[in-house]
Amino acid sequence: VQLVESGGGSVQPGGSLRLSCAAAGFTFSGYYMKWYRQAPGKERELVASISYTGQSTNYADAVKGRFTISRDNAKNTVYLLMNSLKPEDTAVYYCNVRIRMEYWGQGTQVTVSS
Repeated sequence: VQLVESGGGSVQPGGSLRLSCAAAGFTFSGYYMKWYRQAPGKERELVASISYTGQSTNYADAVKGRFTISRDNAKNTVYLLMNSLKPEDTAVYYCNVRIRMEYWGQGTQVTVSS
C-alpha cells in the first residue's frame, strides 16, 4: 500500500488549496478514504472521510462548509479542496486508508498565515 500526498503550501487567510493523494497497491474503489491533520503540539485529528463511490462524505465540525473531499476511482486519487482557510488550519495533512491496519502517507504541510 502506498499513499502519496501533494498540493500543500503556504497561503494567506481566506485562500484555497487542493490536496491530492495518489494511492497504489490495493483496490482503491473498495475502501473508504480519509484525510487527517496534525498541528504542532496537538493530536492527529480526522478532517474528512469519503465512501467507496464518493456518495457519502463526513467532515469535522471545524471544516464543515469550507472543505470538500472527493475521489476519482479511475485515477486512484482522493482530493481535499480547502476554501476559506484559517490560521488554525495550519497542520500536516495525511491521507489514510484502513485495510486490516492503518496506512498513512508521508503528509503534506499546509501553512495559513498573513
